[in-house]
This record gives sequence, structure tokens and C-alpha cells, in this order.
Amino acid sequence: MANTLYDRTIAFAGICQAVALVQQVAKQGHCDEQALITSLNAVLNLSPNSTIDVFGRESDLRVGLECLVNGIDSTPSGSEVTRYIISLMALERKLNGRNDAMSQLGDRIQMLSRQQDHFELLDEQMVSNMASVYLDVISPIGPRIQVSGTPSVLQQTSTQHKVRALLLSGIRSAVLWRQVGGKRRHLIFGRKKMVEQAQILLARM
Repeated sequence: MANTLYDRTIAFAGICQAVALVQQVAKQGHCDEQALITSLNAVLNLSPNSTIDVFGRESDLRVGLECLVNGIDSTPSGSEVTRYIISLMALERKLNGRNDAMSQLGDRIQMLSRQQDHFELLDEQMVSNMASVYLDVISPIGPRIQVSGTPSVLQQTSTQHKVRALLLSGIRSAVLWRQVGGKRRHLIFGRKKMVEQAQILLARM
């Protein structure tokens, strides 16, 4: 994977997209379906040729790119997005230090990939299987990500499965971010450049 501003922007937009969709699902019980397909497919794409190939096309990351440009601010919603992103990146760092968990995650994702022969991506069983990978492998590494939303929506099993499957996708993008050279300093000092890159990508859609 190349370590360019473009690659880092794409990987970070992947994290932002997963987080923006978690927000939508937790509040409304549903989210942008095409963006959901992109985010979940990213988990199952085991041998991408490039950073963008993890997600498909640039336009498939529209929700994430828009979140990167407009969604990270000091409003309550923006602060929530920031909290989720920081939590996912902290979890990924812990995961990266645990060879046992990384190996288990790889095995479980290969199993998910094989299950695609039997289930459609958005089939409840498939989403539930992805959620259980997050619950079994990522969650125990801690700390737990507290998801805010509408209580009656968050109580629904289908919502819980979607949220966990999306958090797994967020971890996938956080792994990708590290693979393309993304570091904490890029978030602190290089975010303006990523926002500019995201604006260019959105403008050409």
C-alpha cells in the first residue's frame, strides 16, 4: 500500500464512514444502504490491490468523505464522531499489539468470507456473524465503545448487530490507516490537508 496523502485520506474516510453510519443506525435504526454495503464489504476484501480497492470506488466513500469535511467539529454530533474515531483507533492500537487476537481476527474474517457463498451481505445472519466477530475478538481487548442513540432503537437486536458490524469495519479502516503510514501526528497537524484532499474527491463525484 502506498503511503500518500491520498491513501491516508481514503483510509481515514473509511473510519469516518463507519462512524457516521453507527450514528445513523443508533439514532434511526437504519442508514445509507450503499454506504453500509461499502463499509461491510471492506471487512471481507482480503486481497485488495490498492487502498481505494478496499472500498471500491471513491464515490462509495461519499458519506465518509463528507463526515471528514463537515462532521468533525465541536457540535454534540461532531464531538460524538470524534469520540468514536479516537476509541476505534485506540482499540486498533491494542489489537495491533496482540498477535493472538490478530491471528484470531484473520481466521474469523476468512470464515466470514466463505459464508458469503451462502448469505447476501445484508442478510440478517451475515450481519449477525460480523457482529459476533467484533464481540468475540475486538470487544474483550477493551475499552468498550459507548454508543449513544435512541434507547428504543438501541434495544433492537438488529440495531446492535449493525452497530457492531460497523465498528468492525471501523477497525478494518483503522488497520488500513496504519498500513498506509497514518500516525497520530497526521490527525493533529495534517488534518487540514486531508480535508482539502477529501474536498477535491467530493468535487469530482
